[in-house]
Amino acid sequence: MSPLIHHISSDETLPASADVVVIGGGIVGTSAAYFLARRGLSVALLEKGYVGCEQSSRNWGWCRRQNRDAREMPIANLAMRLWEEMTAEIGQDLGFRRCGLTYATNDPQQLADWDKWRDVARQFDVRTRILTATEAAGAVPAADGRTWLGGVHAAEDGKAEPALAAPRIAEGARKHGATIHQNCAARGLDITNGQVSGVVTEKGLIRTSAVICAAGAWASAFLRMHSVSMPQASARQTSLRTGPAPDFGEAVYTPDFAMTRRLDGSYTIAVSGRATLEITPQGLRYLRPFLPMFLKRLKAVEIGIGRSFFDGPESMRGWRLDQPTPFERIRVLDPAPDQRMLTKIKTRVATMFPGVADVGVVSTWGSYIDSTPDAVPVISHVNRVGGVVIAAGCSGHGFGAGPGFGHLAADLAAGGATCVDPTPFRLSRFADRSKIEVGDF
Repeated sequence: MSPLIHHISSDETLPASADVVVIGGGIVGTSAAYFLARRGLSVALLEKGYVGCEQSSRNWGWCRRQNRDAREMPIANLAMRLWEEMTAEIGQDLGFRRCGLTYATNDPQQLADWDKWRDVARQFDVRTRILTATEAAGAVPAADGRTWLGGVHAAEDGKAEPALAAPRIAEGARKHGATIHQNCAARGLDITNGQVSGVVTEKGLIRTSAVICAAGAWASAFLRMHSVSMPQASARQTSLRTGPAPDFGEAVYTPDFAMTRRLDGSYTIAVSGRATLEITPQGLRYLRPFLPMFLKRLKAVEIGIGRSFFDGPESMRGWRLDQPTPFERIRVLDPAPDQRMLTKIKTRVATMFPGVADVGVVSTWGSYIDSTPDAVPVISHVNRVGGVVIAAGCSGHGFGAGPGFGHLAADLAAGGATCVDPTPFRLSRFADRSKIEVGDF
């Protein structure tokens, strides 16, 4: 069962041309469309399903700087400001709240890693505080009487509402003139002399000289058809949502699970860092650049094989632009939740917070987290095809920084100065023999 989401209308007429075409209606794509349209550029936003239907509505909703890779920190700082500004400018609640994030652990190595991260916090002016065992117990009072070694509190970080954010940002883009086209898959690019000249959709051609591919887990497959190599692997995770429950904290992490309180008082709950990596043709193709990550995180990942080997974004199945494509066959990437993981989550929640478990489960879902070999997104021009920008590979922490990643993608597509230095996010780092440094968080 897919998560609940705010649905918006589509524009009926496909434009003959646009200054920029954005492919993908997730948090990054809608944010890019918003910032481009606000500049006065004509923008067409394409989504094969409906806006926000995949990972952008299936995540925890955390908007954090705490524990981020230092390479992402300029974008994360920018995004925290943009969440507030966009809420005011769009005039609709995106669910953004600086409610603080609370972490508790009984793992000494994890606590030491959090303490070490304070060096990054000082560098980027992030207010964070290590909690003593007593403070952690007060902030996260486990019903089973367990004791915590300590924790972290990031007072100025927070959350937004995955069910609302991408759709309402898209509506904000439309107020500035962007058009939104749902159930309209981009089949491929029209290229003239090495430069993009249009986007072929299932409903016709849109002429353009600039494209942002913000297609999430589908980005690598889409670009592969145009001989663009982007190492990408998708890990399947499982989440659930409770009914409205007593308040046990707004955004809480423990080694057993993490939970986020939604605007209606319900909780989204998942286990951090636990995922299933399915063997796929695309995964085998990019095995070498991903090996350092797999070895580093081997204990947190299960290896399996499923339908994604034969169908979906990593199946390596080709297509023609004049016939239905995989994007039309799978409008919404909606994997089944792992039943064993659901049982594990329910048991753990019932043990630690029985008041949350008692209200019952409203919905459960699976999701595919698109990752890069170093767990840092690709926000980059494509050298092989002029006018194309990739904005994907957010590696499970793209929602909170989504407005920042979208802003950077918009800057690159429009030309001129960028909001942050794009160098850490360049696609070429995977091909120019740069050392792949896997992020710790």
